[in-house]
Amino acid sequence: MTLAATSYPLLEVFWTMLIFFGFIVWIWILFTIFADIFRRRDINGWIKFLWIIFVVFLPFLGVLVYLVANHQGMTDRSIEGQKAAQSQFDEYVRQAAGTTDPAAQISHAKELLDSGTITQQEFDEIKRKALASA
Repeated sequence: MTLAATSYPLLEVFWTMLIFFGFIVWIWILFTIFADIFRRRDINGWIKFLWIIFVVFLPFLGVLVYLVANHQGMTDRSIEGQKAAQSQFDEYVRQAAGTTDPAAQISHAKELLDSGTITQQEFDEIKRKALASA
């Protein structure tokens, strides 16, 4: 009677894990390349179609050729996307936080007071807080 562990040695386990994780990395690179192909604005749809056909029918060669031919463009587009996301986030934070200029806060509070939206006591509180934060 033999044990199952003796029929699959430790080095075989390591080799299987290496192949599995290598395949996962290759799939990740493949999705990154597809995303980059669709993100590109410097080529037309037919060239995108040809790249996709090349990558689908000759996967390893297509991925290797695309990475060699477009590595700098991929980097530039990735950095551009990260900067766009950061600027959108910064704009959202600025919009959500509101203005921090005390004069603008007091001016806005004065408009609210004049329109009857807030009372004099609320205006004085907003004015005190704005001047305290300055």
